[in-house]
Amino acid sequence: MKIPFVTFIPLEKELDQEIRAAFERVYTRSWYIEGEEDKAFEKAFAEFCGVKYAVGTGNGLDALMLALKALGIGPGDEVIVPSNTFIATVLAVTYVGAVPVLVEPDIKTFNIDPSLIEEKITPATKAIMPVHLYGQACDMDPIMEIAKKHGLYVVEDCAQAHGATYKGRKVGTFGDVAGFSFYPGKNLGALGDAGAVITNSEETAGLVRAYGNYGSDYKYHHVYKGNNSRLDELQAAFLSAKLPVLDKVNEDRRRIASIYLEGIKNEKIVLPFVREDCVPVWHIFAVRCKERDLLEKHLGDLGIGTNKHYPTPIHLQECYKDLGLKEGDLRIAEEISATELSLPLYYGMTDEQIQYVIDSVNSF
Repeated sequence: MKIPFVTFIPLEKELDQEIRAAFERVYTRSWYIEGEEDKAFEKAFAEFCGVKYAVGTGNGLDALMLALKALGIGPGDEVIVPSNTFIATVLAVTYVGAVPVLVEPDIKTFNIDPSLIEEKITPATKAIMPVHLYGQACDMDPIMEIAKKHGLYVVEDCAQAHGATYKGRKVGTFGDVAGFSFYPGKNLGALGDAGAVITNSEETAGLVRAYGNYGSDYKYHHVYKGNNSRLDELQAAFLSAKLPVLDKVNEDRRRIASIYLEGIKNEKIVLPFVREDCVPVWHIFAVRCKERDLLEKHLGDLGIGTNKHYPTPIHLQECYKDLGLKEGDLRIAEEISATELSLPLYYGMTDEQIQYVIDSVNSF
């Protein structure tokens, strides 16, 4: 049996008419930037998240970068980020001229360990950027307490966690501002690059919009040295077609994950840990195995697609040599990078496919 790591076909078949109608609406209007589709999606996504404002952006990296700019974070500032995350989180800090300060994760949840944050705070620290990695919420209460104690902003990276909750409250609603990615592979994915910033601050939302529109508050009037990062009408229309089924998509991902958690019984495999106060959306089903590469080959030989998130930690990437960190400095991130393997998990997986993955993992 051949099982891809991910496929969009089941959802695309269900939404074929809605997606085609979205294209037709935009094409017929002949209006492609900052139009009615953008406004409609921003309003609907803000309501879905439970905040007052959403501002569309060109992609998830820009969403985080614009959020930082809107908070006035720049050269001379430090931002605390997890050592185990996709590089976009850290690049956003770099792009505004600030310095990323890496903090190790809890190896059980893969998310930033709140107990390690305070020791990294300096007079230059301006914000904490927790990442709700793989679709599971961070432990936000202690993070918010630390931020309040030290007068720091909190910028949530929700790129992988659309609809995930912590203590009954959706991610993105705890901090000052949050960034989302709608890359096609996300739980809520566009048909290209797209992103959004959400916040309850009218001022922050206005600054994000201005910074993403060449620093302009109205046409040809430029208040800031901005960027060009706007959610185009086509992607907004596609996202509006998909948003109404996001809860169903997330529930199906939880169904698959629960079967995996129950069925995988191999002592070589460390299964994902789920906090009792969190409801994950399972963007990634990440297991750990000391023989990860052999497991990857074993599954590949059986026709099962897998992925590694992320095989080289940020502090060992060539582009971040300037952080002055070496192998052994961030051992938990390095351990995760060396042992993590992501199993197939996508909307519409059949029971037969799920069981084949389970049997294949158990036979390793």
